[in-house]
Amino acid sequence: MRFMMIVKATRHSEAGIKPTRELVDAMKAYNEELAKAGVLLAAEGLQPSSGGLRISYPIPGGMPNVTAGPFEEANELIAGFTLIDVKSEEEAYEWAIRMPDPHGFGEGEIELRQVFEAAELIRDPRILAMEADLRDQIDMINKK
Repeated sequence: MRFMMIVKATRHSEAGIKPTRELVDAMKAYNEELAKAGVLLAAEGLQPSSGGLRISYPIPGGMPNVTAGPFEEANELIAGFTLIDVKSEEEAYEWAIRMPDPHGFGEGEIELRQVFEAAELIRDPRILAMEADLRDQIDMINKK
């Protein structure tokens, strides 16, 4: 089971304030533990949103809107992530609570989310056909 530990941004990370040497060392040690346990897939920090773009699709099938950063509400932004592959949600939780405060100012916030596996996204064609038939029947009823 794959899980992503999403590190939320703070006013410090959005201002581009670099972590202390102690925090860098603590995160390095934590990532080494993840790697030794064989669960680490990726761990990366992101640049502040001032260098990013937000692409939104306000109209289905329409052209996207592109907005340059910085973006408001730092606590809703992502400053980094760690992707792990573990045996259970409980194991993911145990790793997540061991992560050092990601910003070192007592403002760190980590969101733990399970990643969809490909099999979960692929639907059975028979079920899709039945759903299409049901939609057709509902359309016929609504037209009466």
